[in-house]
Parts: sequence; C-alpha cells; structure tokens
Amino acid sequence: MDHADPASAFATHRDAVAAETARFVQVLRGADLTAPVPTCPGWTLADLVRHTGSVQRWFAALLRKRVQERPLSREVELRLPEDEDGYADWLADSAAEAASAFESVAPDAPMWAWGADQHARFWVRRMLFETLVHRADAELALGLAPVIDPGLATDGIDEFLVNLPFAAPFAPGVAELRGTGETLRFRCTDTGGDWTVRLRPDGFGLEASAAGADATVRGSAADLLLLAYGRLRLDAPAFEVEGDEDLLARWVTHSKF
Repeated sequence: MDHADPASAFATHRDAVAAETARFVQVLRGADLTAPVPTCPGWTLADLVRHTGSVQRWFAALLRKRVQERPLSREVELRLPEDEDGYADWLADSAAEAASAFESVAPDAPMWAWGADQHARFWVRRMLFETLVHRADAELALGLAPVIDPGLATDGIDEFLVNLPFAAPFAPGVAELRGTGETLRFRCTDTGGDWTVRLRPDGFGLEASAAGADATVRGSAADLLLLAYGRLRLDAPAFEVEGDEDLLARWVTHSKF
C-alpha cells in the first residue's frame, strides 16, 4: 500500500472496512451465535459481533466529533436488537454508520489517537484491522479457513508494529518488551514486507531492516498478521523460524493487544 498518498490509503481502508464487514455478515447468516470462538477465549459468536459492531460505532462517533483528547468514556448508542437473529443486520448497519462518519471528515484532519498517527485516518485504518481480524475469528470458530488479501495483510502487520509501542495503557505486557539491542525480523514470503524491531532499555521500535537479526520469522503476509494477533502459534508449520527462539517467544507473549 502506498502510504506516500494518504488519500489513496484512506480510500483503500474505507472500502476495505465495508468489504470485510460484508464478509463477516455473510459468515454469520445461518450460524449458531452461541458457538464458542476459540481465538477469543470465553466469547461466543454473539459476543464477537457485539464487540466488532460496538467498536465500529465508537470509532465512528470519535470521527464525527473529531476528538482532540482521550475520551473519558466509551459509551455510544448501540441500538442492539433484542433478538440475536438480528445481529448480522445490526453489524451491517454498524459499517454503514462508519461509512457515513468517514464521509464527514478529511483523512488528514488532526485528531487524538492512541497510536502513532494523530489524524482521522488512524481510526479508519484501525477499524479495518479490528474488523478483519474478528472476521477471521468468526470463520475459525465455524471451521472455515480465513482468506486474507496479501496486500491488506502486509499493511496490517505494519499498522500493528507501528502502533504497538503506544499500546501499553491497555496492553500492559508491552512494557515488558525491552532489551539491550536485540533485534527481531518479520519477513513476508509473498509480498516483500520486511520489518525489524529493536528492543532497547527504554522500549522498542522499528528500524531499517538488515541482515543479521537475532531472530527471524518468515511466512505469508496473512499468516504473519494472524501470528501478530495471536491467532496462529509461532510453532505452526506456516512459519520458518531462525535464531533466538526464546526472544521470539518473549515477543509473542508480551505483544498482544
């Protein structure tokens, strides 16, 4: 994805939110919403739908208000149907509310955001990967194999790694990701995506990739995205691992949000 053109990236993210939600809704049609979601322990499909739609509606409210500081409340009008048979349509309506909010704000409008990019476009990109990963959760819960566009997956890995250093307020394990210069490299075998993370005494961050990382994981962009979000294990056959496996295990343990 061409991040040199924010307007193009915004349009791609906006359209992908709609497409991913539509796929999610289709998965839900006729499904048993009491089914457990193994990748979200303790949740049913109904819980997953409520969460995803609520996040979309909350982010949409933030965009409409163009919030300039951290909100004190996450309360938003949900209009949840009483009967779970209406949840699929409700999730589709959540995406429609989001689409309306996207039209109301410029991508580069300054806004508070918990991550690296303090602009409206942060929330659209964040909503996309929240929706995409939970669509995959729904499919996995129903025994389906998620198909994720490689380009979107590559963008999703980048979004995850760029914002992860800022996630400590709600993902306290992130504060454990410190070191003395150790490096971890994540390489996509299908798209050329390549990221190197360096652990420092004061935290961690991305730097230019180069040979000689202390630990490297290679896999398809889709599989690496699912690894980042804890939906695939590091020891899955999908990955080729080199170097310090203890370092990688520590990263996987503490990088969840």
